[in-house]
Amino acid sequence: MLRIAIPLAVWLGVWQLASYWVGRELLLPSPASVWECLLRLGVTREFWLSAGYTLLRVAAGLAGGVVLGTCLAFLTHFCTWADWVFSPAIRVLRATPVVSFILLVYLWVSRTNIPTLIAGMMVLPVVWGSLTAGLNAVDGQLLEMARAYGFSRGKTLRLIYLPSLRPHFTGALLNGFGLAWKSGVAAEVLCPPKWAVGSSIQKARQALETPELFAWTAVIVVLSLVLEWLLGLWLRGRQEGTT
Repeated sequence: MLRIAIPLAVWLGVWQLASYWVGRELLLPSPASVWECLLRLGVTREFWLSAGYTLLRVAAGLAGGVVLGTCLAFLTHFCTWADWVFSPAIRVLRATPVVSFILLVYLWVSRTNIPTLIAGMMVLPVVWGSLTAGLNAVDGQLLEMARAYGFSRGKTLRLIYLPSLRPHFTGALLNGFGLAWKSGVAAEVLCPPKWAVGSSIQKARQALETPELFAWTAVIVVLSLVLEWLLGLWLRGRQEGTT
């Protein structure tokens, strides 16, 4: 607990001193005013709807990116022509700034669906890259043994590929979640749906409600940390259950 409490107290103190030194709530509100704003928001229906819809969009984007990234990793690994066609496109996707995709997709897709699509697009290259590296690192001697003993494709996948890919998949999922969360909220800010955390941030910015802007930012950070911790616990539990 001290490892959490002490840094938190230190940085809250730094924030309070900086707010006192600036002297204007419009530029840098104090922790107390942000906390009061957060309590005020927390009892409203709009707060819970916005948080809930944002979670659903990010979760849907994460799931879609993981499924497509996994399928493409196996396809490009086992099929040469698929590697020629898809690998360059995925690398371009990974290198392009997320803002460019948000603005481009805004021309073709309903803004309600943009955060989900953007989150999935950011997750896909991470999953593909991690699983491709894992597939390339599978022990060749194990594969030779599987062929020698006449393993079926399903049995080879279950007994050799999946155990080898498990740590790569776990790392990709944790990294992909962080990317999905940040890119999904960024898409909500630039293309605000009706109910979304990003939309609330945009409204607070336009109204110059700086404490509310900080409060929504705190919501994003806390949700991200808590959900990433829960995801890590679930993945560790799955790993222990299969050993």
